[in-house]
Order: sequence, then structure tokens, then C-alpha cells
Amino acid sequence: MNITSQHITGFVVGVGVAGLGFYLYKKNQHTVDEFLRRQGIQLPALSDKDYAEMSLQELVAEKERLEDLIAERELSATGAA
Repeated sequence: MNITSQHITGFVVGVGVAGLGFYLYKKNQHTVDEFLRRQGIQLPALSDKDYAEMSLQELVAEKERLEDLIAERELSATGAA
């Protein structure tokens, strides 16, 4: 099977459409994710948290979660060595 100009054109158009779709999704990510959640699709929690707007209780919970992750990584690093 030879690669023709139609194959190249189709590939370029496909990459362009995928890039445009990704750009539009990222630009409207919060709106799209909220729509999908309302439809019953479970999405992971947003990772771009604004720590300045979090309550003290939320900040402490996030701190404890990070400390647990750090402790797990340190334990696995010393266990592997």
C-alpha cells in the first residue's frame, strides 16, 4: 500500500481537528466537565485548586493528604534502596 497525497491530507486534517478540539475543551474545561457530571459521568476532581479561596479546613485536609503521599514515597524509596 502506497502512501498518497490523500493519506497525508487526511492525517493533517485529523491532527488539526484533534488539536482544535483539545484547545476548545481546555478553554471551556470547567463548563464541559460540569455538563458531563450532570449527565452522570464520573470525572476525577479538578487538580487546579485555588488555595487562596479554600477554607482552613480544606487546606488542612489537603496538607494531610500531601504529607501522606510524601511519607508513602519516602517509604517506598527507602524500601527499594
